[in-house]
Amino acid sequence: MSKYLLEVGCEELPYKFIPSAIQQLKNGFENFLNSNKVEFEDVKVYATPRRLAVIVSGLEKESKDEIKIVKGPIKKVAYDEQGNLTKAGEGFCKKKGISPEDLYIENDYLHAKIVVKGKSIVELLKDNVPTIVLKLQGSHFMRWSNNEEKFARPIRWVVSILDKDEVKIKIIDKESSNVSRGHRFAQQNVYINNPDDYVEIMRNCCVIVDQDERKQRIIDKAKEEAEKLGATPYYTEDLLEEVTFITEYPVPAVCEFSEEYLKLPEELVVTVMAVHQRYFALYKEGKLINKFITMTNYLGDEFENIKAGNVRVIKARLDDAVFFFNEDTRKPLVDYVEDLKGITFQKGMGTMYDKAQRLITLSRLMIGENKTVERTAMLAKADLSTNLVFEFTELQGFIGADYARVSNEPECVCEGIKEHYFPLNADGEVAKTLEGQIVGIADKMDNICAVFAEGKKPTGSSDPLGVRRAALGIIRTIIANNLKIDLTRLVNETLLLLPVSTEGEGFADKVKRAAGSCIDRVSGKVTDEIYEFIIQRLIIYLSDKYSKNVLEACASNKNPLVDLTDYIKRVEAVSGFNSEAVLESANRVLRILKEDSKKQVDKNLFKEPAEAMLLNQIETVSFNMDYEAYLKQLEEINPSVEKFFNDVLVMDKDEKVKDNRLALLTMLKKKYDYIADFSNL
Repeated sequence: MSKYLLEVGCEELPYKFIPSAIQQLKNGFENFLNSNKVEFEDVKVYATPRRLAVIVSGLEKESKDEIKIVKGPIKKVAYDEQGNLTKAGEGFCKKKGISPEDLYIENDYLHAKIVVKGKSIVELLKDNVPTIVLKLQGSHFMRWSNNEEKFARPIRWVVSILDKDEVKIKIIDKESSNVSRGHRFAQQNVYINNPDDYVEIMRNCCVIVDQDERKQRIIDKAKEEAEKLGATPYYTEDLLEEVTFITEYPVPAVCEFSEEYLKLPEELVVTVMAVHQRYFALYKEGKLINKFITMTNYLGDEFENIKAGNVRVIKARLDDAVFFFNEDTRKPLVDYVEDLKGITFQKGMGTMYDKAQRLITLSRLMIGENKTVERTAMLAKADLSTNLVFEFTELQGFIGADYARVSNEPECVCEGIKEHYFPLNADGEVAKTLEGQIVGIADKMDNICAVFAEGKKPTGSSDPLGVRRAALGIIRTIIANNLKIDLTRLVNETLLLLPVSTEGEGFADKVKRAAGSCIDRVSGKVTDEIYEFIIQRLIIYLSDKYSKNVLEACASNKNPLVDLTDYIKRVEAVSGFNSEAVLESANRVLRILKEDSKKQVDKNLFKEPAEAMLLNQIETVSFNMDYEAYLKQLEEINPSVEKFFNDVLVMDKDEKVKDNRLALLTMLKKKYDYIADFSNL
């Protein structure tokens, strides 16, 4: 078994491109090897800001021979009456490079087995590796120097080695060798003579090529430096990934700024450090302190200039924040609500002020009159018109909460303003306050309905206003807090509240068009599309915990959006239900009933004792109990169902008897449908 190493050295790559490049290279090499029938054990991709490297281990020396069956002309065309090959038959042999002895007849057609000889792995690598690299895709690819090919950054060197031998390739204008480069402040000409030594050789040159190892080093070094101060570092996965892909050998440096800046909202200071400057904020005993860690890509002992430069940069950013904060808090948060009239929500969907009014109405629809919830809805978007949120958009909600506190708003309103954006991501925490929950659901539903009403529903490559995340946020908020909210009603009311574009029309036409558009929204395909969209998000979200068949069965019999908590209870009960006999009976009923009978059951038309027995058993099944007990009832009446099918011919020759029996089965079907669509189980 062989091992192959490819390293493509570049100028500093954009950090956002690197994770994508890792996956693209892995997929590219695996597809190339599989399509050429080359066996291998593993494809490992390493990446730093200055290099993309691939190591393929357990590699066969050559691809396997492949036997192909090729089909030729029909027998009577390929052979003459004497059994000799015709020109058509000879042409087929010549074209495929085979002799007449290799031919055989199958289904009256000429066939032949062709053995395609395997190629050496060296030949395959030379032919395919440059193509794999140049197929990489990313934003802002450019042509460099006089080359026609595009790439993320100029390529400076290429290393291509199979075991201990070079495999000569050329990518754009750079020919491969066995010479790599170390860290910018370390050894430059680094000779790689064997792929097995690559990771260790580069580590000795202060380049940690393994991104996972580099990320762990960042975590360990940050904690190590923080512990010296009795503190703990703050970081997110996004921050870790970015720092991982902008350094080759991360080295920490602790910096300090003035304590005066700690008077600013904590989220603001942390965001300036983490998001804008890639620093690790430090907490001591749960409180933010005026020190931070920056991960440098520097080798040496002279850190004073680095520290001074970082402090100078963060001071400028925080000075801006102080200025904006002081300016914004000259007036209370409620005074910014009127300014929302100058901010467009979405083209054709009015302003953010209009949206705020809809949030008040929708919140009242869900929970009735509630002063703090309505106050939260009115102020939820007010911070969008402040200077600080204009400068630090990612802090919307957090800044609003702080400004609300400065304005002496109730604490639940302050928290609700912040939490109505929760969850911030798929795994983020959900709102804890009622204000945050209700206003958050209203806000997310307004976003979803606005997108669908404008015909801009999400596709595989686009997600307008983040409606996938919005739908998941609604689902998680309702389930986590056991809220009883009819989302179907909320969808309809939200669609009716959205404005209708009527520019350039007379007053009468505007009224007519607005009324018609609203009716179309709630009675046509838009509502169905929104229902289906949210239900699919619901099923995907729950599929890690429950069987997809069960989820779909409990969603098919009744719209789960009417009551998500009820849906979860049904799913849990059906997931724990294990009675093949009941499932068989239910599906037998469903197969017989093409459609539900509209007639009432007439006992006078019963001919068999099993009919009366089944009716009595059906009437004992009560809806007034939990779903586990309900399923137990279905299990208890199942012997009567089986006896009915054994003793009774449903499709009796007498139409009245037949219809009466179908009406009886319809009664039974409704008992099954109450909990799930058993045809999906």
